[in-house]
Amino acid sequence: MTDEHYMNLALELAKQGEGQTGANPLVGAVVVKDGQVVGMGAHLKYGEAHAEVHAIQMAGRHAEGAVIYVTLEPCSHYGKTPPCAELIIRSGLKRVVVAAEDPNPLVSGRGISIIKRAGIEVTTGVLKEQAEEMNEKFMHFMRTGLPYVTLKAAASLDGKTATHTGDSKWITSHEARLDAHKYRKNHQSILVGVGTIKADDPSLTCRLPGKVNQPVRVVLDTKLTIPLHSKVIHDQEAPTWIYTTSKADPETVRYLENEGVQVTVLDAETILVRDVLQHLAENGITSVYVEGGSAVHASFVNEGLYQQIIFYLAPKLIGGLHSPSIISGEGFQSMKDVPLLQFTTITRIGRDLKLAAKPIKE
Repeated sequence: MTDEHYMNLALELAKQGEGQTGANPLVGAVVVKDGQVVGMGAHLKYGEAHAEVHAIQMAGRHAEGAVIYVTLEPCSHYGKTPPCAELIIRSGLKRVVVAAEDPNPLVSGRGISIIKRAGIEVTTGVLKEQAEEMNEKFMHFMRTGLPYVTLKAAASLDGKTATHTGDSKWITSHEARLDAHKYRKNHQSILVGVGTIKADDPSLTCRLPGKVNQPVRVVLDTKLTIPLHSKVIHDQEAPTWIYTTSKADPETVRYLENEGVQVTVLDAETILVRDVLQHLAENGITSVYVEGGSAVHASFVNEGLYQQIIFYLAPKLIGGLHSPSIISGEGFQSMKDVPLLQFTTITRIGRDLKLAAKPIKE
C-alpha cells in the first residue's frame, strides 16, 4: 500500500470530528507496521485526546518501529493536552508522514523539527491539498486572524428572498433547509441582522439529530431594537451575542445582559463587519455562517470579507420591485469592480439547486 492510501484513511477518520472540535482542526491518524494497520484515531472533541494519542494507544507495543500517518503536523506545545510530538518520540515510531503543516504560530514547523531532531524520518505534503481543504476554516483563521465566513441565502430563481409583504416561508424545500443545518453544525457561529429576528423570530440553532455543539447566535443591531420577546433572548438553546452601537439604550443593554445575552457596544454610530469579525476572533470564534438579511450580506460582499457562498435557489419566480433580494445596498458602480467567483459545486437538492462558490484569489 502507498503513503496516499494510508493518508486517505487518516483523512476519512478526521471527518468523524466534524462539528465537535470547536476552534481546533479536524485530525486523523493511522499507525502502520509491516503493511498492517495497528492503530487508528481521530480528534473527536475539543479538549480531549488528539488523533495521534488514540492511534498510538491502540497500537500499543506495535507502535515501536511503525509508521504513523497524520493529516496535520503533530503539536509541539502544551495546551489542553500534552505535545503529540513528544509522544511520537517516546513511542519509538520510525517514520512520520504528515499531510499538511500547521499554520498555528505555536506549532508551525516546530512539531516536525522536534521529531526530526530525535532521528525520526519525516515525510510531508502527502495529500496536502485535501488536508488543507478539510480544515479550510482553521487554516484561514490562523493565517489571517479573522474567522472564515460563509454567506448563505435561500431565494427564488429570480433572486428574491421574500414577497413584497415579507412572506418567506417557505421558498426552498425541506431537503434544502435540512442541508443548511449541516453548515450550522460545522460553523462556530450564525450571524444575522436584527431585521431577520423581527421578520421571522428564528431560533438560529442546528436541528440535526443527535448531540450538537450549538453555534453562537450573533445579531447585528445598530440601535438595539431587537424585540425583547425574541427566541434568541429567552430560549437558552445557544449563546446569543448582540453587537450594537452608541445609539443603544443603556437600559435595554442591562436588561439583555440580565437575560444572559452578551452585548457588545461598539464605539461607533454604525456597525462595521470587520470590527465584528475582529471581536469574534478575539473571543475564539473561527467561523461564521451569515444568514442575512440582504443588507448584512451586502456589508460582507462590499468589504470582500467572505470565503464561501452557499445559495439555495427554488424553481419559483416571486418578482416585484419591492421584494427583497439576496444582496441589497447600492451595489458596485462598475463591472470591473465586481468580484469574480468560481463555482465549486452545483447540485440538486429536492426540487432546488444548491450553488457553492468561492472568490477567485488574485
